[in-house]
Amino acid sequence: MIDLWNPAHVSLGIDLLTALLLGMVHGVTPDEHTWPITFSYAVGSYSTWRGLRAGLIFSLAFTLQRAIASELAYLGLSRLLTFAAVDFYVYVVVGAVMVWAGLAIAQGRMAPHLHLRPSPPRADPFADPRPWMPALHGFIAGWGFGAFATILYTVLAPAMPSAAWGWTPGAAFGLGTTLVQIFAGAAFGYWAARRGLPAEAIRRVGLLTAARTLLWGGGAFVLAGLFGIGFPRLADLSFDSGIKVHNLHSIGLPFLLVVGVVIGVGFTSLLRETATLRRAVPRG
Repeated sequence: MIDLWNPAHVSLGIDLLTALLLGMVHGVTPDEHTWPITFSYAVGSYSTWRGLRAGLIFSLAFTLQRAIASELAYLGLSRLLTFAAVDFYVYVVVGAVMVWAGLAIAQGRMAPHLHLRPSPPRADPFADPRPWMPALHGFIAGWGFGAFATILYTVLAPAMPSAAWGWTPGAAFGLGTTLVQIFAGAAFGYWAARRGLPAEAIRRVGLLTAARTLLWGGGAFVLAGLFGIGFPRLADLSFDSGIKVHNLHSIGLPFLLVVGVVIGVGFTSLLRETATLRRAVPRG
């Protein structure tokens, strides 16, 4: 029987299946390393297909990272991946990239810069996210450390029969996450597209929501990371939810980041802007 709460080495096949199932749980539960970013790029894609593509690109980059980290763990380098403050440093880097991506989308260019001389405002200031943007985010976010990473790097990866297999638990975990995140991305994209507005208005709402989620969410990640680096004991405070599922078993800073970014900024902005444009679009 596979125990996803407290797994142990059984056999190669069972270990890889365990990693795959853990990845699926990781993808479906609220996780600060995946949901805010998948939501941002999927909504910014404003269609089901492009939302699915954003979730797929993000998750495949995440899978590559986890495969590399799994191999490093097999080689006895897990301490480089699991030191106490690693998650907080990842928060800062991920947050900074989120802010940059939000500015790039909002300002309509991939390299935001200060205007040295005035220029006439453009009718459409937004830029669609480029495919490599969720890929970059996925690879960086994958270095975050939590309960799932602990299992991968200290239980499953070291149990592989040789270095040739060391990367496979991380890859299986990443593919499990991918299976869920591509559908999540498609769902977010579909939801953004089904706002009952003209195509151009849907695009504007989707890109504006994505830009705001990345900007405000990125700022929240940076502040959370700096707070955790400076006050690790306070940042690690949480209370037991009583749910025996990783990512749901405790309520703390990571859970608050997911709720604050995805619901507090993302969904709120999408609903508010949709209502505003519906009032502005003439009926009939």
